[in-house]
Amino acid sequence: MKGFTIVLRALHRGEGDLARALVTAAEHHRNEHEFHHVATDVARWSREHVRRLAAVAADCGLDLGDAPEAAGLLPARRREEPDVTGHHAEPGLLLLRDLRDLHLHAAENSLHWEMLAQAAQAAREQQLLALATACHPQTLRQMRWTNTMIKTLAPQTITSL
Repeated sequence: MKGFTIVLRALHRGEGDLARALVTAAEHHRNEHEFHHVATDVARWSREHVRRLAAVAADCGLDLGDAPEAAGLLPARRREEPDVTGHHAEPGLLLLRDLRDLHLHAAENSLHWEMLAQAAQAAREQQLLALATACHPQTLRQMRWTNTMIKTLAPQTITSL
């Protein structure tokens, strides 16, 4: 069970990190209404994954800690960071950077879900396989959403600089 413990802890931490990153990015880009609302919605998936991971781990005798709640997820508003010339970064570039970071978080979680699913299938751990089968598709949808947003925003944002 030690190998499963490692993957469950990585997923629990990764999904919690992604939920916080999504909510934080939604707050930072509140004026981008579509992004704000979708990021807030898909953050719920990651919070639900954290809860489900904790419940399944508890059934296996493993305490992963508490699930992140909506309250307390938002850090203080980030200041815009000046670029090397001393100018503030363009909002579009900040959004692209956040989308890139969100995509990478989701990709890491996706790989961990795949590892859990493959190992659970090999070990005939039906509860873990059912968890991965239920949660992984939502993580893949998070990745597709960030990728689509990047494809949509990058051309205009980058060429307008």
